[in-house]
Amino acid sequence: MDATPKAAVLGAGTMGHGIAQLLAQSGFVTRVYDPVPAALEGGIAKARAGLKIAAAKGKISEETAREGETRISAATDIAAASAGADLVVEAGPEQLALKIEIFRELCRVAPEQAVLATNTSSLSVTELAAATPRPAQVVGMHFFNPPPAMKLVEIVRAEQTSPATLAAARAAATRMGKEIVEVRDSPGFASSRLGIALAMEAIRMVEEGVASPADIDRAMELGYAHPMGPLKLTDLVGLDVRLAIAEYLDRELGGHRFHPPQLLRRLVRAGKLGRKTGEGFYKYG
Repeated sequence: MDATPKAAVLGAGTMGHGIAQLLAQSGFVTRVYDPVPAALEGGIAKARAGLKIAAAKGKISEETAREGETRISAATDIAAASAGADLVVEAGPEQLALKIEIFRELCRVAPEQAVLATNTSSLSVTELAAATPRPAQVVGMHFFNPPPAMKLVEIVRAEQTSPATLAAARAAATRMGKEIVEVRDSPGFASSRLGIALAMEAIRMVEEGVASPADIDRAMELGYAHPMGPLKLTDLVGLDVRLAIAEYLDRELGGHRFHPPQLLRRLVRAGKLGRKTGEGFYKYG
């Protein structure tokens, strides 16, 4: 990538606006697209606000924050977002059919040599690549919430991902200051597979009355030095998101370990999705 790399982020939700902030503060001229105008406007505002907050906390310099704000802009469609891009990061909902639709359009309009990355946390990157006319350029770049703060990027190598694409994805992640783990494409990769197994067992323990959510989380935080317990993390990620991933892993890998507990299903049906709705395993003011 050159001295002034260009990137596009497709999706301006929780992950999308965080990835946009991270790219902008790392020197990428960043265009963001979301099909919902209000979400796009809100995502741009949150990314710029995140830069100011990072500067106020001393995470980045005020100059980096100011320059980052000027690097972020909204795009009217996928073609406008990806024009001239070295890297495109898709950050849409965890729905394979939707991601395939986005990538087919992306392959039609993106620059010939662009890295086409998906931020999926569990879906098959190989299946996604196979549905596009540019499978060798597709790679997984799984960021963690919130993307500017979390140190890890999980790079997922699809069966078709070329060595050049893999090297470019690693270079981009390194430029963003991230630590990298590289995994072969497999359901749930490394992080989601382990994280979901732990979360489902923690929810089963609540369901069986083994301990309260607070005590289960405290056990993992103090006994195993986890920075956040599995139930707090589930509230942060979203119970609906974790349910969808668990159902996918249950179908793909089988066995009881990923089978979603009824308690999780009941909470999702009740609209108690965690922090974003004000209640999940905990209540939030």
